[in-house]
Amino acid sequence: MSILRIAAVFIALAAFPAIAQADANRYEIGVDGLSCPFCSYGIEKELSAVKGVDTLGVDIKRGVVTVRMKAGASLDEAQARKATKDAGFKMRSFTRLSGK
Repeated sequence: MSILRIAAVFIALAAFPAIAQADANRYEIGVDGLSCPFCSYGIEKELSAVKGVDTLGVDIKRGVVTVRMKAGASLDEAQARKATKDAGFKMRSFTRLSGK
């Protein structure tokens, strides 16, 4: 029985770096002007074109876009600002999420 517990602890510890890495690749972008699904589509289209983007989530009510990058990729503020501007919006904030 104790061997199973030890194995479970090692498995959990081995997974921790992967979880930490996934959190390190998430960003929250505050966008002024998001008000409808069409707006959401426009910002998603531009941000999806950024190399390394894995998934996007748009919260229209909060005016926030959450971006998850692929493993090993990162997003810098200049890339996010350009994509936001190209979609016709103004970026009000850029936050790298970690430990959330």
